[in-house]
Amino acid sequence: MEYALDFAPYLSPLTLWVLGILCVLVALLNLWRRPLPGLARTFALGLLFLALLNPQLKREQRDRLDNIALVVVDHSDSQKITHRMKTTLELEKQLRQRLGKIANLEIRTIKSGNNTNTQDHGTKLIADMNNGLADIPRDRLAGIFLITDGQIHDIPKKPEILGLDVPLHALITGRRDEFDRRIKLIEAPRFGLVDTTRQIRLEVQETGQNKAASPLAQLTIRRENKPDRTIGVRIGEEITIDFDFPHAGQNIFEVELAGVPDELTLANNRLVLSAQGVRENLRVLLVSGEPHPGERTWRNLLRSDAAVDLVHFTILRPPEKQDGTPINQLSLIAFPTRELFSERLSDFDLIIFDRYRRRGVLPLIYLDNVARYVEAGGAVLIAAGAQFAKRRSLARTPLAQVLPADPTGAITVQPFKARISKNGRRHPVTRALPGAALEGGTGEPSWGKWFRLIDARARSGDVLMTGPDEKPLLLLDRRGKGRVAMMLSDHAWLWARGYDGGGPYNALFRRLSHWLMKEPDLEEEFLTAHAKGRTLTIERRSMGETVPPVELTSPTGKKSLITLEKTSPGIWRKKIKAPVGGLYRLSSGEMTSAIHIGRINSREFSSVTASRKLLAPLIKTTGGTALWQGKATEKTADKTQQTALPRILMAGKGRQMFGPGWLALADRKAYHVRSAQLIPLFSGLLALALLLGALSFTWLREGR
Repeated sequence: MEYALDFAPYLSPLTLWVLGILCVLVALLNLWRRPLPGLARTFALGLLFLALLNPQLKREQRDRLDNIALVVVDHSDSQKITHRMKTTLELEKQLRQRLGKIANLEIRTIKSGNNTNTQDHGTKLIADMNNGLADIPRDRLAGIFLITDGQIHDIPKKPEILGLDVPLHALITGRRDEFDRRIKLIEAPRFGLVDTTRQIRLEVQETGQNKAASPLAQLTIRRENKPDRTIGVRIGEEITIDFDFPHAGQNIFEVELAGVPDELTLANNRLVLSAQGVRENLRVLLVSGEPHPGERTWRNLLRSDAAVDLVHFTILRPPEKQDGTPINQLSLIAFPTRELFSERLSDFDLIIFDRYRRRGVLPLIYLDNVARYVEAGGAVLIAAGAQFAKRRSLARTPLAQVLPADPTGAITVQPFKARISKNGRRHPVTRALPGAALEGGTGEPSWGKWFRLIDARARSGDVLMTGPDEKPLLLLDRRGKGRVAMMLSDHAWLWARGYDGGGPYNALFRRLSHWLMKEPDLEEEFLTAHAKGRTLTIERRSMGETVPPVELTSPTGKKSLITLEKTSPGIWRKKIKAPVGGLYRLSSGEMTSAIHIGRINSREFSSVTASRKLLAPLIKTTGGTALWQGKATEKTADKTQQTALPRILMAGKGRQMFGPGWLALADRKAYHVRSAQLIPLFSGLLALALLLGALSFTWLREGR
């Protein structure tokens, strides 16, 4: 049972203040003029004012509420290096045992950093602590313990805004003598033009001291399809390195810092950069042998792509045409054959011959130049018309040496629907083409009909689409360093015009042109990986029936074989959980790839040596302390670095809640009122008697 004095005044506080001041003035005046009679008047006046205050004795029956201690355990990536996680688990166990021995104390634990989606933004220990405090009544909170390495990235600049009125104690899982080196990225490109070079700025930083370590560091630079290069740099000195963009798409660049003895971790000694290679507008030369309905369709398709610079010529007047029209009356532009096919041929990324036939416009020497252009890495697309089957065909020129099919001389003229071949269902150009037949090749395609097919015998490459009687329709082939494609029909434009329901004209020919120009996303044999959070998706594309397992090398150097699962024709995938962030290397046969999980130059590994400096302002504000708890190594002579977990006791709130060998929690003495009773102290007959007695005494004293 608890007792307390309480007041329930009959008047408002303002009125009581005014009356109280008047009573004091009257009492002082009486005491000054007539001291002895003034005492009686003052006593009577005081009793009257006390009656207005209505004092009461409050009697409560209370239930004691337990104090609450909050334990926040850091499980971020920097806690997983060296001995720290083991130390963390031991400290958590010991701390719970010590706190469990304190009477009337409830323990609540929060594990911070388990959300892998937030790891790349650093250790958010204070945010997780605030989330835990949201469920704790502040009048029951006795104190907070942080088990961490001290590398916390969300400590407010003004700790007072947290409003903590209880001690915060930090148990530092690292050691005072930790030493580490890392690569700090200052500036890096996100993209670059193909065949150009941009610069990376970085610096090698060092935390802690190691007298045995040299002031020079070695950096190994790894780039795609180039030998490794090693350079020496000074600690703390900014350097620049060239970043090459040899191809379109993702370009990987890796810099590795050589480790030194007694270094804390090598996890931050490797920097991986990924930047997109962008082509400086693809240059396409379209040569139409004669005007026809599909010519404008080709032009519109290529013009609609902002990344394509198109040069288009249509041969309207061959040299053999002689009708007597004066040259100065012709509005035609002469075909610059020498400039295009001799001087500037290598400037083009793709050459398209649309229903072209020999008409004396291009000498055979220029077509031989085109064949050598393909062998050297160029690309050619043949959109064949009826003339391809006749004696003026391109197949009867030096260009035939790079073509994947020879015409038979026959032309099939009948309605038919193009079908995706077995190889076509695996190839990125025609895989999952909208409107195609089912996966097994059964069923009718939903796209429209064509009416003409140039019969040909395939002698190399892959047949992706077929016509009537499984005759080749679309063929792709690699010749030397270049690529060649043949479309053995000139009725593809019917899809673009919507005839008989149309078809995926834009999708097909956009993929086809990009494959010819060696876009990585359309490679038929390809190994890649994608990351979402810590989920790693490995993807292998192949034209084969099966693919070998993928060897995965983690950032720690651990290797494992991953067997992929076939998800669709030509595609194998597998999802796995990545335990830590960093660079993962993949290899399958001769193909290699790399993927970096987490942010490049992640804050979590920007500084990994244990520290008390970041927490010092917050700890000082709350009256707590930070203790080193990291285990001393065999090479460390100072065994006092490991501080034994001190005893923990309850105490009243003070400015300093720690001392030699002890830590204190604030005893909040919170309670719950079960019942309460109010007993008036100055009311009824007793109050009336006192007032009358005081007034009577004053009257008698004044009457003398």
